[in-house]
Amino acid sequence: MADFDLSANFIPSLHKPASLLPIAKHRQNLLYLIETYPVTIVVGQTGSGKTTQIPQYLEQAGWCSDGKIIAVTQPRRVAATIVAIRVAEEVGCEVGKEVGYSIRFEDVTSSATRIKFLTDGLLLREALVDPLLSRYSVIMVDEAHERSLSTDVLLGVLKKILKRRPNDLRIIISSATLQAEDFLRFFMNDEDLQPKSSKPKEVSLDELISESSSGPQDDAFGGKTGRIISLEGRMYPVDVLYLETPAEDYVEKAVQTVFDIHTKEPDGDILVFLTGREEIDTAVQAISERAATLHPRAQTVMPLPLYAGLSTEQQMYVFEEAPENTRKVIFSTNIAEASITIDGILYVIDCGFVKLRAYNPLTGIETLTATPISKASATQRAGRAGRTKPGKCYRLYTEPSYHSLPTTTVPEIQRSNLAPVILQLKALGIDNIARFPFLTSPPSALLIRALELLFSLGALDTYAKLTTPLGTRMAELAVEPMMAKCLLSAPSFACLPEILTIAAMTSLGGNIFIHHHDGEKKKMETARRKFAAEEGDHITLLNVYQAFITRGRKEPKFCHENSLNFKALSRAVSIRAQLKRYLERFGIVVAETLSSSSNPNHQPLPLTVGGRDKGEQIRRCLTTGFFAHAAKMQPDGTFRNVAGGTVLYAHPTSLMFNRKADWVVFHEVVETGNKTFIRDVTRIEKGWLVEYAPEFYKIR
Repeated sequence: MADFDLSANFIPSLHKPASLLPIAKHRQNLLYLIETYPVTIVVGQTGSGKTTQIPQYLEQAGWCSDGKIIAVTQPRRVAATIVAIRVAEEVGCEVGKEVGYSIRFEDVTSSATRIKFLTDGLLLREALVDPLLSRYSVIMVDEAHERSLSTDVLLGVLKKILKRRPNDLRIIISSATLQAEDFLRFFMNDEDLQPKSSKPKEVSLDELISESSSGPQDDAFGGKTGRIISLEGRMYPVDVLYLETPAEDYVEKAVQTVFDIHTKEPDGDILVFLTGREEIDTAVQAISERAATLHPRAQTVMPLPLYAGLSTEQQMYVFEEAPENTRKVIFSTNIAEASITIDGILYVIDCGFVKLRAYNPLTGIETLTATPISKASATQRAGRAGRTKPGKCYRLYTEPSYHSLPTTTVPEIQRSNLAPVILQLKALGIDNIARFPFLTSPPSALLIRALELLFSLGALDTYAKLTTPLGTRMAELAVEPMMAKCLLSAPSFACLPEILTIAAMTSLGGNIFIHHHDGEKKKMETARRKFAAEEGDHITLLNVYQAFITRGRKEPKFCHENSLNFKALSRAVSIRAQLKRYLERFGIVVAETLSSSSNPNHQPLPLTVGGRDKGEQIRRCLTTGFFAHAAKMQPDGTFRNVAGGTVLYAHPTSLMFNRKADWVVFHEVVETGNKTFIRDVTRIEKGWLVEYAPEFYKIR
């Protein structure tokens, strides 16, 4: 008898059998509604199975015949990836075959793909090439209640497409909250809005049966446009516990609470909500160090991080069952709040904060700031503990603090830099932004500021029309408008290969230098100095990339010795190749000039171009895009933005931390505590600002 290999026959279960999910009993009603109405709003708790099952039901019901595809959009890249892997496993195919995913700079689909998970932003990009999204028979917008910037714009675009494809396109909006009526009202045609009933009614089973026998009627349900269907998720009771007095340091308090649960509460995994990668890394490290002091025979603790910067492989660890006699503790950003379901969680620890984008139209600076969550988010987080049996939620704030929280989070469209959105809408042929159907209108100050910036970048002309070729190309490049401008200006500064590398390196969003424990921190700092360039962070990134492609890819120990993140740098190579393909599509030739053999010590060569060295050319080119992110150094070592109202500090990971520079441009801003830090900072000359952005700056 052949050897029976257990591991080959049993795969780790990421999911419940589909028949046990709450959605299973609604299958027929769902398919009936989707068949009958252009828009279906599905309201269901996270964990009801809507994201993984609905696309499979649709595929089995024949919505992929004639080579059509079902699209499921997610607000986050992590969710799109994880859900695709999960559904591919349920369908029994490799990811990229019948089930695939597509996120920025990573497309895992093929001609066989029938169910495609992607971010809302990517579906918008597809509309640039195919304005009616004609490849898709069904588009499901998942987690629409999160109201991300791209979700809101996508809903507006879908409303326009639906007018042109009323018979062959179906739209499903899935939401975990009570915003369903707003979504349905948004999609209703004007004739549907006649005052039959002010409120779209939810569908009950009896009404569905009586309705299906007599055909769809135009009645108090809310017109012919759509229906709301509610899937009750199984929710067990969750005990909510508050602190008596506010916590001074919620990360420290979270770690302490983990050990309190671990030593006093029965088995069950713990999910901890923190705001970002730095906090999560700190907490994981603290747990690892303290776990070593537990009794040798006690159950062990296994801390796992979950945030956007991790590789797909690392993200999947959180779904695997913990080894025997081990309790999993997952430290996550708000990804785990709604987008994905992790089984086995009985305890939730909620820090009460989330990092939100906030754009100040007066300073033109967009920050990521830790902000108190909304009551809706707090409820979502607590609900994660009651998925399989009764659970507990420990809120690291007081009960009066909870009552003072806002009811819902302000939609991203009301607090973001709208330049990328306006650029995309203009490229889609939507010129009158004021008449675009936004679910919630953005404030006029944000629109005006975005139009000013795009005009100064040369993407719009004086009539606010997209310029050609610059504006149309900027809209097509998968990077933000400022970096897109740098890439398209680079040929005139003879530094396109270098700017391509810098664009890829700044798109990573993760740390390029890593250390595994505190002892390695010094080693990491020494390694960072090895690549340092006098001019600042962008050229340092260039040096790191150069060293990686000449040595780091071939010699694994090179990355280890220099504290370099091999995975992140490999991703930069792939992002760079994709950006290069975009440019080649525009007919821009990338002549690779970086010579590997002549760079033994990772030091850039001072190549001269038109009497200027290469470093200066790169810095001038960066100024053409990032002039709006300029700052002047103050005598005390801080920076001020040009308007002078904001005090900025160089981030501790920046080379400009504790260094002198008169004027700089920076890539991004992060708020930590009460300080505003700038990252990826490069020195420039004041005169360049007026030279390259005369519409934006005038010398008084």
